[in-house]
Amino acid sequence: MTPLPPPPPALLHDASLFLDFDGTLVELAATPTAVVVDSALTDLMAALDSALGGRLAIVSGRSVEHIRGYFADLAIPVGGSHGVELSWPDGRTTAPPASAALAALAARVDRFEADHPGVLIETKPFGFAFHYRQAPEAEAACHAIAEALAREADLHLQPGKMMIEVRLSGADKGTAIAALMQDPKMAGTRPIFIGDDLTDEPGFVAAARLGGIGILVGPERPTAATYGLAGVTETLAWLKSAIGGTG
Repeated sequence: MTPLPPPPPALLHDASLFLDFDGTLVELAATPTAVVVDSALTDLMAALDSALGGRLAIVSGRSVEHIRGYFADLAIPVGGSHGVELSWPDGRTTAPPASAALAALAARVDRFEADHPGVLIETKPFGFAFHYRQAPEAEAACHAIAEALAREADLHLQPGKMMIEVRLSGADKGTAIAALMQDPKMAGTRPIFIGDDLTDEPGFVAAARLGGIGILVGPERPTAATYGLAGVTETLAWLKSAIGGTG
C-alpha cells in the first residue's frame, strides 16, 4: 500500500472544511465521555472559523447536542449522528422523528450491557453504539447482537474502531457534507473532509464527488482519502499551519 502524502498547507485556500471529532480533533478515550476539549482546541477552532470566513463544520458520529456542548461558543454547522441530524448556527435543524423501533430495543440492549462487563453501550438519539475497547473479548458478541438488531429493525450497521453501531438508515457523513455544502457560504467551494474511521469513508467519497479531497488521520488502510496525517497531534499542527494559507 502506497503511503498517503501529507496535505499541503495551502489546501484550505478557498475551501470549506469539515472535521470529524473523535480520533481527529481529540484522541480516542476509554469511554466517549472521557475525551478532553481544552482551550487550545477551542481557540484553534475559532481561528479556523474566522480564517475560513465561516466555512467550517463538524461532522461526527456524536449527537449534535454533544458537539454543541463541547464547542458552545462556536457558531458553526454540525452534522451529528453520522449525518442523521443536521444543525445550523441560525437555529435550523433537520432530524427524523423519534423511532419507535429503536425505543423497543432499549431493554434488550440494556440486558446485553449488563451481561457483558466492560462493554459500554452508548445510547444515541438515533441508534446504539456497542463499545468494546475495555472488553476486547466481547467483540464477537457485540457484532452478533448489532447484526441481529440491524436485521430485525431495518437499521444501518456501522463498524468502527473497537465499536459497532446500529442507527437509522438513509444518511451518513457523505450526505451530511452534501447538505451542508448547500449553505451560501460554502456553495461553490471545495469541500475538505478530515476523519479517521471507517465511518468517515462516505465523507471522503462525497468530498471527492463535489470536487474536494479527503484526509485520513491515523494508520494506512484502504481509503477514498487523498492525503494522510499520522494522528491527532499531527492533524492539529497541520490545521494551525494551514490557517495562513486560507483566503
